[in-house]
Amino acid sequence: MAAAKLITISCVASVFLIFFIKSSNAASYNVITFGAKPDGRTDSTQSFLRAWAVACRSAQASSIVVPKGRYLIKNAVFRGPCKSRITVQISGTIVAPNDYRALGKSDRWILFIEVDRLSIIGGTLDGKGAGFWACRKSGRNCPVGTRSITINSANNVIVSGLTSINSQLSHLVISSCNNVIVRNVKFIAPAESPNTDGIHVESSTGVTITGGTIQTGDDCISVGRGTRNLHMSNIKCGPGHGVSIGSLGKDLNEDGVENVTLTNSVFTGSDNGVRIKSWARPSRSFVRNVFFQNIIMRNVKNPILIDQNYCPNNQGCPNKNSGVKISQVTYRNIQGTSATPKAVAFDCSSSNPCRGIKLQDIKLTYMNKAATSTCKNIGGTISGVIMPRSCL
Repeated sequence: MAAAKLITISCVASVFLIFFIKSSNAASYNVITFGAKPDGRTDSTQSFLRAWAVACRSAQASSIVVPKGRYLIKNAVFRGPCKSRITVQISGTIVAPNDYRALGKSDRWILFIEVDRLSIIGGTLDGKGAGFWACRKSGRNCPVGTRSITINSANNVIVSGLTSINSQLSHLVISSCNNVIVRNVKFIAPAESPNTDGIHVESSTGVTITGGTIQTGDDCISVGRGTRNLHMSNIKCGPGHGVSIGSLGKDLNEDGVENVTLTNSVFTGSDNGVRIKSWARPSRSFVRNVFFQNIIMRNVKNPILIDQNYCPNNQGCPNKNSGVKISQVTYRNIQGTSATPKAVAFDCSSSNPCRGIKLQDIKLTYMNKAATSTCKNIGGTISGVIMPRSCL
């Protein structure tokens, strides 16, 4: 028996040693070695792409190192599949061109596509979005605008410690991915900057977002079609438009959203807190099994909101009824202050009323007084202390 234990321990030690040696021997590729200049003026796009090409071909795990400094990057596509795990370790700042037109007609600044086992660690992205926002505000003929970083068709991805400022549009987009972890990120843009969502998730399963500070001109986190098993926690949101599921139901055969959780988060000065939003038009889409818990609202205009009558300019919405079916949504232990008298608003579809809505221990006030709530086409239950008085 002792000999068997000794053999087992020896095998475990050998496996650990092999893993340690392989980890220690991970290949490292410094972008400066490939010609990148940390001066913020020299176009380093091709240098980054050359480093990526070598790392992607490596049979062993590899790291792409971006040292301190500022690196000018234009549109860049980092494409897989790659042979092994890649870590992009950023100590410096990656900057977009000063002239927003230099990014052309693409809607993506930095794109990772079809890359599995990818980690993006640290660093700052500066999207230089002010010129683009000014163009849009002036009504001139502008490019479509770019999202700072997009991760598309990837599996087992980690984004950790990333800061993104002044993205032209969304800061981070996760699309058609599985098993993504986003942690300890900071995404900043002025409150008046249009469509600068912090994180947008769509057509993805198993995304976890934790420990984010998001202050933007649009949704802190937006949840789009085809999102499943999304867990969000410890989010500091505001200014911005809150955490939004939707808008959904623009198309008839649109995939739905299910199994979404937001916990232990704080909203400060945002237009919305937790919002579900759908177009007032026919659709087979749905929202189900959603859980909002342990949330603090500080001077939020619409702390709790379901809006199924979204129809910009009142165009393309026959009968003005949403086909999106909303069910099994729980709001638990949500407290704080509303910036408007109406703290809770459920405006559900008359043709597809909301079902299974649960309110438990809600305490929202307006200017130290009782706030109000409104309900349309909704069914559900309440428990615990409910302020404002429930209209369910």
